[in-house]
Amino acid sequence: EVQLVESGGALVQAGGSLRLSCATSGFILADYGVGWFRQVPGKEREGVACISNSLGGETLYEESVKGRFIITSDNAKNTVYLQMDSLKFEDTAVYYCAKDARPNFWAGPYDYWGQGTQVTVSS
Repeated sequence: EVQLVESGGALVQAGGSLRLSCATSGFILADYGVGWFRQVPGKEREGVACISNSLGGETLYEESVKGRFIITSDNAKNTVYLQMDSLKFEDTAVYYCAKDARPNFWAGPYDYWGQGTQVTVSS
């Protein structure tokens, strides 16, 4: 059974840092891309970052997080991380990770999602 479980969300002051984890199981992480997304109530979910585990570990970032967030993957631990530095109030959201639907592809579409973890940045 494919599962993705996020953790690491917390309340943090603006300018602070958090590291989110996405623990995966039920598939070979090295064969699939994984993306991080976030959603604020009343707004559409937006992509934050994604990584191509099977294609050299290439990464993509949403413009507003470039230079502040870093996505990495530890295939041996079946875990994808999102290091978030210089956090801003507008980064407040529920963060989700998701698995690419097709092996050896990346950046979507996604077929399995985690339950989300809350990140709250106080200004």
